[in-house]
Amino acid sequence: MRTWRLVPVLATLALVLAACGQQPGESASPEPTSGESEAPAPSGDTAFEGLTYPEDGSSACGAENNPSNIGSIVAEDAQTVVFNLCAPDVAFLSKIAFSSFAIDDTAYLEAHAADGSIVDQPNGTGPYQLNAWNRGSDITLSAFDGYWGDAPISPSVIFRWSAEAAQRLVELQAGTVDGIDNPGADDFETIEGDSNLALYPREGLNTLYFGFNNNPKVDGFDNETNPLADEAVRQAIAMGIDRERIVNSFYPPGSEVATHFTPCAIPFGCEGEEWYEFDQQAAIDALAAAGYPDGFETTIHLRDVVRGYLPAPQQVAADLQAQLADLGITASIDIQESTTFLDNSDAGLLSGIHLLGWGADYPDATNFLDFHFGGGASDQFGDKFEDITTALASGASSVEDADRQAAYETANDAIKTHVPMIPIAHGGSGVAFQADNDGAHSSPLSNEAMAVISPGSDDQLVWMQNGEPGGLYCADESDGEALRVCEQIKESLYAYEVGGTDTIPALAEECAPNDDLTVWTCTLREGVSFHDGSTLDANDVVLSYAVQWDADHPLHVGRDGSFTYFSALWGGFLNPPPAE
Repeated sequence: MRTWRLVPVLATLALVLAACGQQPGESASPEPTSGESEAPAPSGDTAFEGLTYPEDGSSACGAENNPSNIGSIVAEDAQTVVFNLCAPDVAFLSKIAFSSFAIDDTAYLEAHAADGSIVDQPNGTGPYQLNAWNRGSDITLSAFDGYWGDAPISPSVIFRWSAEAAQRLVELQAGTVDGIDNPGADDFETIEGDSNLALYPREGLNTLYFGFNNNPKVDGFDNETNPLADEAVRQAIAMGIDRERIVNSFYPPGSEVATHFTPCAIPFGCEGEEWYEFDQQAAIDALAAAGYPDGFETTIHLRDVVRGYLPAPQQVAADLQAQLADLGITASIDIQESTTFLDNSDAGLLSGIHLLGWGADYPDATNFLDFHFGGGASDQFGDKFEDITTALASGASSVEDADRQAAYETANDAIKTHVPMIPIAHGGSGVAFQADNDGAHSSPLSNEAMAVISPGSDDQLVWMQNGEPGGLYCADESDGEALRVCEQIKESLYAYEVGGTDTIPALAEECAPNDDLTVWTCTLREGVSFHDGSTLDANDVVLSYAVQWDADHPLHVGRDGSFTYFSALWGGFLNPPPAE
C-alpha cells in the first residue's frame, strides 16, 4: 500500500498548470451486440461528428434554467473533450475522478438507460466486468481480458455482504472470505492479535451527523407545527447532545468528536467557530424559551447499516433517544431499509431527525459542504439557507487560498447558526484481510481497488461488505456499497491513486485548464475498449455527462432518477425540476 497524504487541491492544480504551459434476481455481464456500437474514427478523421451539449452549441452560463457551473461540453474530435465552466473550479480534477462520473458507451447508454437495464447490467472499461448478480446473495465479477491497463491479479472477485460486524469477522477467521469492511469497534484488537489476519486502518475522513428536516415534503405534514422548523429549537438540541459520550461509548480507536462538519484534515474544513459545547441545562432553558417547556414528540429515522462513520447504528440511535428524553423530547425510532432510507433522505421525506453520515470522495471542502448544504444539494434538510449557499459558491470558485479560507469561515459559522444538522463524530474505521492477500490495503476514500489484491491460495477474491448495492448505474447512486462495486467495473476521466487521494489520469491522458480555470481540455486515452467491445471516444464523455446534467434529457433516468451527486457537486441541473 502506498503511503498517502492529503494534498490541497491548489497544490495539485499548480502541477497541472506547470505541465500544460436473464433470470429474475440475476444479471449477466453485457454481451457484444452486432451493430450496437462502432469503433470511432481516428481523431484526425473528418468523418467523426462530435457531440456538443447544449446541442445548439450555445453556453448555458447565466441562463435561468442552469444553476450549475457547467456552460457546455464539446467533443472537438474523437479524442478531445472540452468542458466550458461558468466559474473557476479548483476541484475539477478531483470531481471528474469520482465514480459517479464514470463514462458509458453512447450506444449502450442509449439502449440500456432507456429500458432501465443499465441499473443492473453495467458496461464499463474497468479491470473487471459483471458476471452475475444474484440478488440478496452475491455479485461476481470476472477479469476483463481487454483492459487497457495492468491486468487484474485475481481472475474473479465476489462481493458478499452482512450487516453484522460479528458475522463478517467470523467469516474472515474461518477463511470463507478474503477481506471485510468495517470490523466492529471491539474487533480491532482481535484482528491485530491473529497472525493469520491483517488490519488496515482508515483515517476518519468521514462525519456522522444528526440531520434535521426544517420543511419535510411529506403529504399531510403541517410545517407550521413542526418544532424543527424553529432555528432556536435546533440550536437548543445542538447544545443538549453529549457528542463525546457517543464517541467514547460506540466508536473504535482513531475516532474523534467533530468540531465542524468537515474533518480538519480536509483543506479549509475547520475554518470558523467550533461547534456548541454540551450544556444540558442551557438546552432545556432554550427549549422553554422557544415555547417548548415540556418538549415535543419527534422521530429518529435510520438504516441499520454499519459504516465507518456509524459503527453501531441502533445503539447510537438509542443513546440519542435517551439524551433527547433528558431534554423533554420524546422520540420514536424508525428503522428503514437502506436504499429506501437514502431515497427518502434525498427527497426530503424524513420528518424529524435522521442519522446519516458522509465519507470523503475527494479531499476538498466542496465534497463535504457543497454536497450537503450547497445550492444544488438534495432536500434532506428541507429549505436551504442563502448565506450558506452564497459562501459555498464563493469558496468553490475562488482560486486564492485566502479567499477560500474566508468563504469557508463564513459558511461554517452560518451552518453553526442555522443548525441544519449536528456533526457528531469523525469515525476511525478499517478493513481486514487474510495475511496472505498481497496488495491488500485500505483507502481513505473507501474505494479499495480489488484489481491489485492477490486472491491468496485460490483464484478468486471474496470481499464481504456491509450491504447490497441498490443498483450499479452509479451516476444515480450515493451509497458506498454500490460505488465500491462500480469502481471495479467502470472508470472516469481521472482516478484516485490506490490507497490515497491524489488524482491520476485514467480514461483521459490529461485534462488541462486555461489560465483562469474555466476551460478544461481533456485528451482521451486511445484504444480503450468497453466490456461489450465498443471503443471509447469523446462522444461517450459528452453524453455520459449530458444525461446527468440535463434533468429534461430523455435518458436522465436511473434507479430513482435523483442523480444526487451531479446536482450537489456541479451546482445543480440544467432544466432543473420545479420546486415542490
